[in-house]
Amino acid sequence: MSTNLGLLLIAAAACTAAAVTYPTPSPLHNSAGAVAPPARIARTKVCAVAALGNNQDDGPQIQAAARNCSGGTVVLDGNYFIASYTDLTGLSSVDFDISGTIQFYNDVDYWQSNAFKIVYQNSSAMWRFGGVDINVYGGGTIDGNGQTFYEAYAKNIYIYRPILFVVDGLNGGSISNLTFLRSPQWNNLIANSTNVIYDNLNIVTVSNSSTVAKNTDGWDVYRSDNIVIQNSVIRNGDDCVSFKPNSTNIVVQNLNCTGSHGISVGSLGQYAGEFDIVENIYVFNIHMTNASDGARIKVWPNVASTLNELAGGGGTGRVNNVTFDTFYNTNNDYAIELTQCYGQSNLTLCNMYPSLLTISNVWFQNFYGTSSGKYNDIVGSLVCSSPSVCSNIYARNVSIAANPGFSTADYTCTNIDTTLLQINCLQNTTTTSTTTSGPVASTNLSNASANFVPNVFLTFLFVFASLLRFDEAQ
Repeated sequence: MSTNLGLLLIAAAACTAAAVTYPTPSPLHNSAGAVAPPARIARTKVCAVAALGNNQDDGPQIQAAARNCSGGTVVLDGNYFIASYTDLTGLSSVDFDISGTIQFYNDVDYWQSNAFKIVYQNSSAMWRFGGVDINVYGGGTIDGNGQTFYEAYAKNIYIYRPILFVVDGLNGGSISNLTFLRSPQWNNLIANSTNVIYDNLNIVTVSNSSTVAKNTDGWDVYRSDNIVIQNSVIRNGDDCVSFKPNSTNIVVQNLNCTGSHGISVGSLGQYAGEFDIVENIYVFNIHMTNASDGARIKVWPNVASTLNELAGGGGTGRVNNVTFDTFYNTNNDYAIELTQCYGQSNLTLCNMYPSLLTISNVWFQNFYGTSSGKYNDIVGSLVCSSPSVCSNIYARNVSIAANPGFSTADYTCTNIDTTLLQINCLQNTTTTSTTTSGPVASTNLSNASANFVPNVFLTFLFVFASLLRFDEAQ
């Protein structure tokens, strides 16, 4: 796939009539070391699982069916109940056709010692999917039954709250046409995986009491490459999508997010001694409503910091070649936010110990809509910890209306080159240009990227998704 995609991009760029004034973003795929998607194997058998009923644990029989269904489809068309950790990793060429409902046991104490522990941000899982050529679809519902966890977390922030759907170690596959309800914590974690598409998911994770459902991210991508997330509706209480450490070559497009913390890079730099990378990301056509942020980059400072149950700071790494393109904002606190002081309330400490993680070649473009007015005339904030760690940060064609009581929409801009920002910046502490010649996304195709125009790039998005697509069973 990598070679063909590279040739396609070069050919498309060669057909472009003229260069643009600004370097145009393009999440080019670096073919070096890329893992090609596996060939899809025809499904030749059906492995139906009959629900036990009466809240009996269906987890063991679902796991057993999957392990004996290579080259087949596990059919889940009833009402299932899972009350034990279910390991669906290490599979080969298995589809899961979920047209029924899967609900998880909601005993908080039980899952503290019986969930699968994930060594990142106090995470855990009630089930995991992984292997080669795995597809999950069917129009059914996966219900995390999370209300008891929301109530328990309000009393004890150190409890484990399982993630609703975990993909771990998957090469080639898709998750599509499903409804996710009431996840105890994040809805999706994509870990150690490549060549995976998420398409047409309906995610609703909200509390039915006055207790807020917290940390209910739509997707978290971690140590994964070549991921597409698209055509979905999300109502939750944290990041709509979050690119965690070592997320590369990702397209996110056509999402409708309500009540979230935006599409976020990070948090990064949490763990001292770790080198975090988020690179070659393209986010396109996002409707964001009643959110704290539209697009956000969040990095921990180089000093010990604490945020709720999380602690960290002092990690290194880079954010490079990230584009947020075409955001429709409705009543969001900030349309754009960049911070390198995440998890630290003492700004003096952040200034004394600036982040070690660099941010470069980032585009915020084609932003429209309204602010909530929470910060009066301030509708965005771009604050780098020092001029040396931020370069080539662009904002263009940004049109966000401020609180009706203010005539202008303003942005806090600190330690950043304001000559590249087509917004009204306040409180800037430096205007020294740190630009280079353009995106440094790929050693193989960087020359071709300079002449890209939007219509050619959207063609790339379509082809990229098509190359990764794994059709449902015939």
